[in-house]
Amino acid sequence: MKSNRPAKPERRNRMGASTTSRADRPRREAPPRVETVRPQGAVQSQMSWRDKFDAWSAHHSNSAIESLLRMFETPLQSAMTWLVIAIAIALPAALFVVFNNLQQIGQTWQDSSQVSVFLKKDVTATQAQDLRGRVAQRPDVLQANYISPEQALAEFKQGSGLGELANHLDENPLPGVILVTPKMVENTPAALADLQQTLIANPLVADVRLDMLWVKRLHQFIALAERFVTALAGLLALGVLLVIGNTIRMAIENRRDEILVVKLVGGTDAYVRRPFLYTGLWFGVGGGIVAAILLGLGFWWLAAPVVQLADLYQSSFRLQGLGFIESLQLILFAGVTGLIGAWIAVARHLYQIQPR
Repeated sequence: MKSNRPAKPERRNRMGASTTSRADRPRREAPPRVETVRPQGAVQSQMSWRDKFDAWSAHHSNSAIESLLRMFETPLQSAMTWLVIAIAIALPAALFVVFNNLQQIGQTWQDSSQVSVFLKKDVTATQAQDLRGRVAQRPDVLQANYISPEQALAEFKQGSGLGELANHLDENPLPGVILVTPKMVENTPAALADLQQTLIANPLVADVRLDMLWVKRLHQFIALAERFVTALAGLLALGVLLVIGNTIRMAIENRRDEILVVKLVGGTDAYVRRPFLYTGLWFGVGGGIVAAILLGLGFWWLAAPVVQLADLYQSSFRLQGLGFIESLQLILFAGVTGLIGAWIAVARHLYQIQPR
């Protein structure tokens, strides 16, 4: 059923264009609203392990360089600390070098601990040579030499001055002898006693002679000297720890305000500790280098008089100083000692500095 209501006349504006009401216009659909999810709380930045490693290594290198430059800012104080550490390290190192030289002298003293094996009168030369070969193959024997009765008699005539008397003897009274030289590493009283008992048990052997008292005295002296050097090295290493620890403590007190600021902005104890550890390392390495130089100069200064003294005794002994490897070991030991001393000092004093 159609409506009889008349249609509304079309509106026209002043220019004659037709207009429609806002209600008659077609409605536009609004675009769909996209809801964004905002993160709650603070946003944490994500760092890869590579970035963390780069930051860690950069701080290590910066701390090492900065601590070294700080030491050169006070050259007199640093030089005195290096010299004290060098003297404390050089004393046991010098004794260590002296012992190495004594071992070199000990190689010429091996003849003093020779074992004289006297054979029975009825032993033939073939049997004696066979026994000498079996003795020389022992792992604790350096060498074994056979002296026949004829050679022993000739040496007796030449050395004693009684050659005319020996010529009137009806028979040679001297037996064959095997001179056994033990190895230096096995040249201990217990090892020599075992070697002596083994040789005397052989049926071809009449007697075995060895000056055990001299060997025992020598080894007791070496054992006592080794303990003395070890104790002295321990005491001087403790002195180095105390010197470096006191130096690091003073450095911490001088940088107290800087440490407080770093902790206020979130710096960790490891971050604060790192420069002081490098300071202790540099003090130890510097002291080790100075100690190696002092030892080199000292042994060079003593080399000529030692050579002259050795020539008077017709010896080829030459004084040996620190080698390249020993010098590196000395510097490494000093550096590790300095690092340990710095770690102890920092661990003791750093926790006392806390921001309030």
